[in-house]
Amino acid sequence: MLVISDPAAGPGAVPHRRDERRHPGEGADLADALRRVVGGEVRFDPYSRRLFARDASMYAIEPIGVVFPRDADDVAATIATAAGFGVPVLPRGAGTSLAGQTVGHAVVMDLSRHMSMIIEIDAGQRVARVQPGVVQEQLNLAAAPHGLMFGPDTSTSNRATLGGMIGNNSAGSQSVRYGMTIDHVLALDVVLSDASRAELRPLTGPELRARAAAPTLEGAICRDLPALLQRHQRAIATGFPRYWRQSGGYRLDRLAGSARSAGDGGLDLATFVVGSEGTLVTVVEATVALVPAPRARVIAVGHFTSVQAAIEATEDALACQPVAVELIDRAILELSRQKIEYRALGSILHGDPEALLFVTFAGDSQAEAAAGADRLDARWQAHGHGYHTLRAVRAAEQAALLKVRQAGLGLLMAASTGPRRPLAFIEDTAVEPARLASYAARLRQILDSHGLTAGFYGHCSVGCLHIRPFIDLSGPGQAELMRAVAEEVRELVLEYGGVNSSEHGDGLARSEFNRRVFGDDLYLAMQETKRLFDPGNLMNPGKIVNAPAMTEHLRDAARPATPPPVTRLRFAVPGGMRGAADRCMNIGLCRKSSTGVMCPSYMATRDEEHSTRGRANALLHALSMPDPRAALGDGRLHGILDLCLGCKACQSECPLGVDMAALKTEALAAYHDRHGVPLRARMLGSIRRLNRLGSAAFPLSNAASNWRPARLAAQRWLGISAARPLPRFQRHDLRSWFARRPAPAARPARGELIFLADSFTTFTEPAAGRAAIELLELAGWRVRLEDAGCCGRASLSQGLIEAARGTAAALAGRLSGPAARGVPIVGVEPSCLLTLRDEYAALLPGDPGAQAVAAATVLPEELLLEAIAEGRLTLPPGGAVSGRRVLFHGHCHQKALAGTAATVALLRAIPGADVIELDAGCCGMAGSFGFEAEHYGLSMSIGELRLFPAVRAEPEQTIIAATGVSCRQQIGHGTGRPARHPLEIVRRAL
Repeated sequence: MLVISDPAAGPGAVPHRRDERRHPGEGADLADALRRVVGGEVRFDPYSRRLFARDASMYAIEPIGVVFPRDADDVAATIATAAGFGVPVLPRGAGTSLAGQTVGHAVVMDLSRHMSMIIEIDAGQRVARVQPGVVQEQLNLAAAPHGLMFGPDTSTSNRATLGGMIGNNSAGSQSVRYGMTIDHVLALDVVLSDASRAELRPLTGPELRARAAAPTLEGAICRDLPALLQRHQRAIATGFPRYWRQSGGYRLDRLAGSARSAGDGGLDLATFVVGSEGTLVTVVEATVALVPAPRARVIAVGHFTSVQAAIEATEDALACQPVAVELIDRAILELSRQKIEYRALGSILHGDPEALLFVTFAGDSQAEAAAGADRLDARWQAHGHGYHTLRAVRAAEQAALLKVRQAGLGLLMAASTGPRRPLAFIEDTAVEPARLASYAARLRQILDSHGLTAGFYGHCSVGCLHIRPFIDLSGPGQAELMRAVAEEVRELVLEYGGVNSSEHGDGLARSEFNRRVFGDDLYLAMQETKRLFDPGNLMNPGKIVNAPAMTEHLRDAARPATPPPVTRLRFAVPGGMRGAADRCMNIGLCRKSSTGVMCPSYMATRDEEHSTRGRANALLHALSMPDPRAALGDGRLHGILDLCLGCKACQSECPLGVDMAALKTEALAAYHDRHGVPLRARMLGSIRRLNRLGSAAFPLSNAASNWRPARLAAQRWLGISAARPLPRFQRHDLRSWFARRPAPAARPARGELIFLADSFTTFTEPAAGRAAIELLELAGWRVRLEDAGCCGRASLSQGLIEAARGTAAALAGRLSGPAARGVPIVGVEPSCLLTLRDEYAALLPGDPGAQAVAAATVLPEELLLEAIAEGRLTLPPGGAVSGRRVLFHGHCHQKALAGTAATVALLRAIPGADVIELDAGCCGMAGSFGFEAEHYGLSMSIGELRLFPAVRAEPEQTIIAATGVSCRQQIGHGTGRPARHPLEIVRRAL
């Protein structure tokens, strides 16, 4: 992990809300005291506090400060120091809580950054010891070689930490088979509220009494808990909901059950604190049970004409003993079709379903799993459920299904319009599945009576529907409307014998209702429990018991009314640039680390402020200030945005489509307004001119780039890393080759095509452009070379928006006429070509010429695939690359804006080729980013995460392919292996 130095403090803090009680120990003295005793970072600046003021809920409370503990000693030191100042603490994992558990006016301890080690996996005992910051997917990947996994399977598995799952008592899609987190916790190492350490595990009666004899807080807990259970025995026996899927309140029922099981007065304190949301203890290490991972899986996808019809089919599905029964409604399905990352599901569906039911069967063999699907087919057909059922057997098909289901929350959030959002406040109820259809119908009546629409998805297998009504909390009376609906649904849940919190916990959204849910006597027992564990009320106060009203601390209700800032780029969302940043709902998908591209700088640093979510929250803070344009020029904000590589992955992988690359470009322009444009930015923004001069000065330009004194001078005065090899110029660039070559002999059958001679490959890798042009001509196109200027990509990356606008206007003016006539525009550098499709709309809003150019932009691979399909281009067997293994790495912009499917399909058209597409994230180069001295280390660290190891692992005979010029440079520098543009490889196949 790359560690970035602790940032300096920024501008003045946003004032506290009137209802927030300030603690006397807040401020610089507390921060200084923490820095003296904590080995990890301590941040009390306004931007850091704002980054941790939110989780994935509808709440926002600015913390006092943030600490990043490195180990259990740091946690204990933080708790002790904060207590000395009379200040609360709040442990936090990935911050994906949906009910507001991880926001509060306290010192936040981010346990995800440094405390993320898997200490041990004992495959024989099926046990793992982990630190609290270990991510669920991280544990599953480590356990997979042993045929094991962690049973609870949340949709946030690629970023949810085990500590958070323990604090929340998370469950997930397979809980009908594997239960909840509480069912898999064996022992916990914790820090108590007095900063003492304790090991919580099942204790025999003698062990419990021995601990009770100690004059410590742990001793007091062990002495008083048995008496508390005895005093409230009747309330504990009758007050809890009868339904098992319970994540609300303190689990005194499980504690009493452990006492009965022990038979000698023993207790299981480890499972008791599961689901306590950091209000009783802070977990610093966990011992958890693992389960055998199924060897085979089949997913049946039922198509239904209504959500209600899908729910009514659940009982028949459960009779077939699946491991999961998951629902998504039409709203989520339609949103998935609009995004490259998720649209694969829509391509395999039949008709136009209003709802889908995913029923998963697992077994030791494919036949065993398929047998479950056979039973389901028979039952559904016999009882008339659904109009079609398809099966996903292959891994790729299943991945398309599961990706959409796991992104259900984010995709639904993408339907937000300004502050009108699908809110989580009745989304965690659960009833017996046999009563789910009736319950869902009654709940829909409540929504209809208030004129509300909602998205439906969730776990039908366990009677848990995540129903999120669309409400604008910034509007008059809307918070009161939300409360009224919450109260009506709470009473409905109680009528049906269900639970109000079934896997998302209580937090700020539901804790207020716990007295009504559990009854006065049981609630009193929970209050006594809190006082026993936390006499000073300093452990995440205001959750589970003694909570504020659910309508306090609302994110949107507290938002200051500010006009949209004037920007150079057009942000096509309500609220302009501020609205674009505010689209982030903190679901944290940008914190994943083992798949996809988003977010490369977070993957390398594991620092919240270097995630897309962190940057969006920082921007929102700046844009909420009285003078947002001036705030955008702040140095602390610039530091937060600086490590954004502009990869654009957030446009596609973030379900809400937060476009951080565009937001950074606008903020960088504002920073230049305040501080001036550095020489390096001007130079890199004029890269076409520099590359043209370098090509003209060949070979002297190459000699100069290898001269050590010149490189050191460039590093000192321009900030260009001396460790990074510079591109090599060619004697004949693409323009001179195109001008001198003989005209194609064959008459073009497909008409004219425009080839964009980009500012990079044209001068440093002309072989890529030559291969593309020759292939396109063989496919029947007459190629016109567009080489008059830059597309504007380089200027945009440096925040030089006006220069980019001028370039864009000139290029669009030259190309708009042919584009309007249907002439395709292609190129070999995705970042340049796709600038025409993406950024031109923001640079030249409403310009019909820019719109025509964007519509005409197409990848050359797509045209070549068409030619192969139509017989105009043939790749013969026995060519130079036939039968070879090809490892392909796609450019980030291509993945985000066009997809890599055409490139992969074209490579696979080479006879006998074995093409492997890497899921290796961003290469880390990102154009000029990897050349900049202050970014070189991070650039290489990103490459080392997945890309470099994958390339090094390949046999020497493997051909390495990459569409981006920066990617090829990075692969060569980081691995010593040459990489080629895919079209060069296809050209060799001829």
